[in-house]
Amino acid sequence: MIGGGVLAGALAVCALVCATYLARTIGWPATVAAGSSRQARSDGGYARRMAVYTGFDSHGKESGLFRWLTTVDHKDIGLLYIFFGAAAGLWGGTDGMMIRTELLTPASDVWSAGTYNGIFTTHGWTMLIFFVTPVFFGIANYFLPIFIDADDMAFPRLNAIGFWLLPPSLVMVRGGLITEMVGKILGLVIPIQYIDFLFALEPPELGWYIYTPLSVTATNPQVDIALLGLHLSGIATVMASINFIATIFVERSEETTWADLGIFTWSILVTAGLALFAFSLLGSVLVMLLLDRNFATTFFAIDGGSPLLFQNLFWFWGHPEVYIIFLPATGLLSTILPKFSGRKLFGYKYIVYSTLAIGVLSFGVWAHHMFTTGMDPRIRASFMAVSIAIAVPSAIKVFNWLTTMWEGRIRLTAPMLLCIGAIGNFVVGGITGVFLAAIPVDLVLSDTYYIVGHFHFIVAGFIAAMMMAASYYWYPILTGRMYDRDLARLQAVIFSVGSAITFGSLLILGQLGLPRRYASYPEQFAPLMQVASIGAYAMGIATLMWLFNMLQSYRVGAVVTDADVWDLKRSQQFSREWQWFEKRLESDYGIVPTAPPAEEIRPSAQWETPERTPAAPTAAEDFRSIARDAVVGAAGGALAVTLMSAVLGAATLLGFLQPPLLTGLARILGIEPGTVFGLPVSLVLGFAVFYAGGVIFWPTVFAAGAGRFPGGNRVLVGLSFAMLLWPGFALGFYSGQTGFALVAYLGSTLLAHAVYGATLSASFEYLNDRYEIASVL
Repeated sequence: MIGGGVLAGALAVCALVCATYLARTIGWPATVAAGSSRQARSDGGYARRMAVYTGFDSHGKESGLFRWLTTVDHKDIGLLYIFFGAAAGLWGGTDGMMIRTELLTPASDVWSAGTYNGIFTTHGWTMLIFFVTPVFFGIANYFLPIFIDADDMAFPRLNAIGFWLLPPSLVMVRGGLITEMVGKILGLVIPIQYIDFLFALEPPELGWYIYTPLSVTATNPQVDIALLGLHLSGIATVMASINFIATIFVERSEETTWADLGIFTWSILVTAGLALFAFSLLGSVLVMLLLDRNFATTFFAIDGGSPLLFQNLFWFWGHPEVYIIFLPATGLLSTILPKFSGRKLFGYKYIVYSTLAIGVLSFGVWAHHMFTTGMDPRIRASFMAVSIAIAVPSAIKVFNWLTTMWEGRIRLTAPMLLCIGAIGNFVVGGITGVFLAAIPVDLVLSDTYYIVGHFHFIVAGFIAAMMMAASYYWYPILTGRMYDRDLARLQAVIFSVGSAITFGSLLILGQLGLPRRYASYPEQFAPLMQVASIGAYAMGIATLMWLFNMLQSYRVGAVVTDADVWDLKRSQQFSREWQWFEKRLESDYGIVPTAPPAEEIRPSAQWETPERTPAAPTAAEDFRSIARDAVVGAAGGALAVTLMSAVLGAATLLGFLQPPLLTGLARILGIEPGTVFGLPVSLVLGFAVFYAGGVIFWPTVFAAGAGRFPGGNRVLVGLSFAMLLWPGFALGFYSGQTGFALVAYLGSTLLAHAVYGATLSASFEYLNDRYEIASVL
């Protein structure tokens, strides 16, 4: 334990030092813009009430808390939705990290089975209802009136009411955990017998789908409060949906025809239509369930309507809900992708038609969630046909996205990297959904982790990624400042790779037959479950990187003084929201619009890739270049692997790392046991191979792909390279550690790889300017 404490302290100090160095390297705190007379505060921010433009302004509105509590402005309400959804998402994401931590070991020895079930239940409710939908509704609230040239939403006060119903709904849904936390805190100073009522509510342990009869017979009073909270959130969603539909139909300017609507506007219109019908039904189902629980009605009793009636009604809401959270993400991708491809969106009409088709078909596929319930085979076959058919409009979208990028002028910004990663995750998640639509496949895989992997490839790998892409893309409009682009690109890569590792592992586990929803599992599935948890932790780290970038850039990010931050005028894609932003900069702050030279402007559908014919180097030049590259790579690799070995050696001495692969190489080669320099020959041979790989092989890989790793400075490029190597190393050298030893093992190997990557990249840049990585917009 003492050694563990020492290692934990050392890791904390190293993390602090690395974070400080990283912040300084990538330019934090930001410098004052040229021509600015602002006085910097000691914390790196800037004093309030500046005489010059800073990127933040109330634009004539009331400042302080009163403004946010009473506002009916669509932009303010949009920001409130986004802040609320992001907070709920972080809370639900913490639930997810707790779930993956429990599943590191086969036995339920981190949390109890009851705690796991409670977290599992509230995680689903929080992410589906209080995270995804509010964030998309917030984006729509802010930008939809701008897209259609409207002054505001059709019903501003209804808009505000719809939002303010959500916070109490979330408190009611998660009340058991909140009251328990309050009770434990008060219990430190107040005798428990005086506050025991706070412990009467417990997190529901029903599963987010609240199947009957379990949800009817559960005695936990928190279940009733949670059902009321879900019902209240449904009312809020219906209010917002009515507002969106009315705004698009009635508030459009005369110049904005249906053909002028953007894809995101179309997706919000269809989403609002789905939500209007689906959440109205959900409200009725929840009322019937409350009546069964409290007034002995028999809507879902075995002798009444039956539990299968509840499943039919629940999934009649549940599957349209999937498309309620999916369609806005496709609208965002169709909006952002063309901007960084330098081409007009391919097949605009077909994407609109596919969105409408998904909206119609989504109400005809709910029973594929019930293939295992013994329904009539003829009905089951009809739902299978519709479930397969709904994949066609989704495939049309993917085809159009790929065609938009084809021969385009692609710029690998953070939004674009997230778009590309989202397309890949969506293809995997979508195809696995087509497999599950087939009755024979679904009967085998229905209750396995295959379902979890399929669903989360869409929800996390696609939908959450597009939320982050939108936050990067519109961050200058929302804040008037620019985020750190290098950190954002690194975050985008880590998040996309982490998604593939996590949910790809779950697909394999499902194929192997591991049942879902359990806190414990057979030991033979432990390695893949641990790989999935490692990928989930990578996603968690990426999410924290995103949050840090958003908050820190809000404080000290570079002030935007040109509305064309993405160089969209050059491809004639300077869309309405950016035109509105440019007019605001000019009218409020006197910032004159800029335009690229006329000869550099090309229509977005006419970008041509110039043919380049670089001169071939001579044999002597080629040889000298190869020799110099080899020397630089070996020198940088030797320094990096030496420092990495020091970290791994410390972890080995503390007992957190047992390198079986190093000692096993001699047995594979048939070398007899013995000693070299007083050490076992197997250990010396294994370490020699490990060291040679760090000096020769991995530096060669890094040199070949250095220009393709994200980051604009040596630290970020090296760290991104190290993050690609770490999961394989952590899996290969894992030797059964559990508990704190497992955490220390993962932390020490992660630190070792971070040291290796940063040192390798820094030494390359120092030794040879050839490997200097240019920052790409």
